[in-house]
Amino acid sequence: MITLYNSGVYLLNGREILPEGQGEVPHHLSKETARKNTIAYRIMEKHNTSGNMNKLKLKFDAMTSHDITYVGIIQTAKASGLEKFPLPYVLTNCHNTLAAVGGTLNEDDHRFGLSAAVKYGGIYVPPHQAVIHTYMREMMAGGGKMILGSDSHTRYGAYGTMAIGEGGGELVKQLLKQTYDMNCPEVVAVYLTGKPTHGVGPQDIALAIIKAVFAKGYVKNKVMEFVGDGIAHLSMDYRNGIDVMTTETTCLSSIWKTDEVVRQNLRVHGREKDYVELTPGEVTYYDGMVHVDMSTVKPMIALPFHPSNAYEIDELNANLEDILRQTELEGQKLFEKNVVKFRLLDKIVDGKLKIDQGVIAGCAGGMYENVVTAAKILQGKSLGNGDFSLSVYPSSQPVNIDLTKKGYVADLMTTGAIMRTAFCGPCFGAGDTPFNSGLSIRHTTRNFPNREGSKPGFGQISSVALMDARSIAATAANGGFLTSAAHVDYEESIPDYEFNKTVYDNRVYNGYQKEELSKDLQYGPSIIDWPEIPALEEHAVMKVVAYIDDVVTTTDELIPSGETSTYRSNPLGLAEFTLSRKDPSYVGKAKEVRALEETRQKGENPEATDEAFKKVMDTVRTIPGFESLDTLKTGIGSLVYAKKPGDGSAREQAASCQRVLGGSANIAEEYATKRYRSNLMNWGMIPFILKGETPFKNGDYLFIPNIKNAILEGKPSVTAYVLDDLAHGFELGIGEMTEDERKIISAGCLINFNRKSLG
Repeated sequence: MITLYNSGVYLLNGREILPEGQGEVPHHLSKETARKNTIAYRIMEKHNTSGNMNKLKLKFDAMTSHDITYVGIIQTAKASGLEKFPLPYVLTNCHNTLAAVGGTLNEDDHRFGLSAAVKYGGIYVPPHQAVIHTYMREMMAGGGKMILGSDSHTRYGAYGTMAIGEGGGELVKQLLKQTYDMNCPEVVAVYLTGKPTHGVGPQDIALAIIKAVFAKGYVKNKVMEFVGDGIAHLSMDYRNGIDVMTTETTCLSSIWKTDEVVRQNLRVHGREKDYVELTPGEVTYYDGMVHVDMSTVKPMIALPFHPSNAYEIDELNANLEDILRQTELEGQKLFEKNVVKFRLLDKIVDGKLKIDQGVIAGCAGGMYENVVTAAKILQGKSLGNGDFSLSVYPSSQPVNIDLTKKGYVADLMTTGAIMRTAFCGPCFGAGDTPFNSGLSIRHTTRNFPNREGSKPGFGQISSVALMDARSIAATAANGGFLTSAAHVDYEESIPDYEFNKTVYDNRVYNGYQKEELSKDLQYGPSIIDWPEIPALEEHAVMKVVAYIDDVVTTTDELIPSGETSTYRSNPLGLAEFTLSRKDPSYVGKAKEVRALEETRQKGENPEATDEAFKKVMDTVRTIPGFESLDTLKTGIGSLVYAKKPGDGSAREQAASCQRVLGGSANIAEEYATKRYRSNLMNWGMIPFILKGETPFKNGDYLFIPNIKNAILEGKPSVTAYVLDDLAHGFELGIGEMTEDERKIISAGCLINFNRKSLG
């Protein structure tokens, strides 16, 4: 059972829960004093440089990126005045690992990454060695640290590390010795009690928590602090498996109470010195509490198309047609503009749900204990010679080595499972894409629309349901029919993991504080510098070129994952895919608006050659005070409207692709994550907020006067006008920004801001 408290909570001695207002607080401690006793507060205080805990300016202990983000980050930092990496910066190669499409482009990125590590003093992990988060757990995470990563699943809380996934712009700031700025976040306790029952794995606990909190926004942009006596029943892999999925709650970060299990795990990895005992204070105040009795959680399945769309497997099997029909109806809304028809009821065979594919992979699924348990469940079984297949991706070479040494790789391969190397591909559509109409069950992190690699615009549709490795193996052992691991007998004991980092000693380049600045970066033909980005003008005309009224818009829908990863180092090439799965007409419409701005940038008036635009400007000049508005001093850009954009990945390209196509702003009811809003601002785009009915439609022009002054002065809103035959005024919210964020938007983007401020 999972309970969400409706008020703040005091935790006494780490055990006793006292809801706010329902009893006397020991020592008469004030809320503000007790708030400082969270583990999270103490870590943030240690890393804050502002002297004001309400307005944080954080510096991190280490950073990490993978090979679809690090090229753009290094290029941005170089253009902004990068001298050397001032902190340990790990460059992993776990997303474009296969280099399977695009000719030399992926390996060109890898070569660039190694040359950057040599030149600037970084740590380079070659392809196939480890997925990004496993390497960071194995080699970098430790008690009381903060780590920043350009991947949304940057979570190492179980080690006592507060880790945050952000867009590349925030990593650039750290490389330039700047800070990560935000208001001090609220902290919500996740109180774990009880012990998981037979067949229940970390993914099951995680999905149950996500289901309880996501729709309510209970932990959005907050820190989840794991406490409670139930933690003692969990192994390190189990904790990590829950922790990495906290990203899907939309929380900012996570942190856990640490104990001897953590110390022993660090000892196994040769890093016992990085252990720090972390516990909440004697009297600690939390802004909320998620109370989880793990003994009540059953094996779960998250149906398409979100991890929060979760059910107990037994519940689904008992109500198969009703639940699948509802999921089918909800899913079809996502594809109403495409020619495909989303079907799940077709998967019912003889009253049971028939699965087509299983995958155990990545930072969530590919851990040692998950793979060992799957092998135990499947031992002596056969996958059969039908449609069902199973792929297993150990999360690092050290994990793979130990699994091989102990015979589990052979056991899995004998069943017909395919063993692969450390690779994140199945999590974002670059590996194991199912056949058309296929349903895949995966112990990975996400099951968003088309995240598995299908292309509805080309008539393709397949989908993913998330499950724990245990129930995936149970399903595989049952001929592909959905099966809860709770109903399968298997040996639960796990032999101790033996970590051997010799492969890292042999292959990983560790150049931290050994920079060789005279060395050159190694470029390939698709590694392109960022184009020039114009600064914000005092007034702006913006055209709505995409109007998305879905409840939530993911970053995968803003810029698709999968094979587009090939073009991550080419800003203009990648931009061609922007909104391609949601609104294929977007790119062409955005380019038309960009052409008007490019004409203006040349000192030529676009009204002279575009009659429709001249009519728009004539309408602007009917507004009192703007009768003589000079078009050459008025910025022209495009904008995207979406109700709640930015759920999911931290990838900054969701914003930068709009920007290089001439995008100036987003308008939203709210932003799904802090990181997407930060990405917009770092690329000079204004994250407007609009409450209530939208007064404009797709294709309308808006005039936003005095916008530069409003941004720089920190005004909460601005008057805008919808332009048709007349100008209709309405209010656009701007939202709170730091002083630097206001200056970045005014400059046009982070690169421009740093060029100016750093000379």
